[in-house]
Amino acid sequence: MSVGISLASDHQLARLLQIGVVLEEVAEARAAKHASESSDIDAEVRELLESAAEESAAHSDRLGTLVDELDAEIVGFDEVERLVEQQYEADETFDGVLYDQLCNEETAYKFYDDLLTAIESSEVQFSIDRDRLLGVLRDVRADEEEGVAAVTELMDRDPNRNRGRL
Repeated sequence: MSVGISLASDHQLARLLQIGVVLEEVAEARAAKHASESSDIDAEVRELLESAAEESAAHSDRLGTLVDELDAEIVGFDEVERLVEQQYEADETFDGVLYDQLCNEETAYKFYDDLLTAIESSEVQFSIDRDRLLGVLRDVRADEEEGVAAVTELMDRDPNRNRGRL
């Protein structure tokens, strides 16, 4: 998805940040589930998934804090969750846990990259500090970029690696 809009209000920013929270919650739940329920993955993959779940929980908390600080009406969780499922195919299944994790990491990276572009191209004054907002989003995007690299490295190192079944 491309955010592709110029942000004009705290309300629009809050909604986009809420989408980020839901993306992180979906990624956390999927990684944790794969780590705990996939018996045919090796220790390195399990460790990557557990770390990814912890990272997603931390990202969700950081984004939630930003949403709470905005002077905006909050969109209902159910509405945002449906939007995320439609836009990002959050209920999609893949050929293995590493492919699933890669999709989650790439989707999040692209979302944060687009959101940063939208904020940087907007001249609106938000009710929270712009530099802090951009700093948090850049940190989260960098984490997602590292996640993409880590999953890709595991997959490239051993193309026949047991990726686990979903």
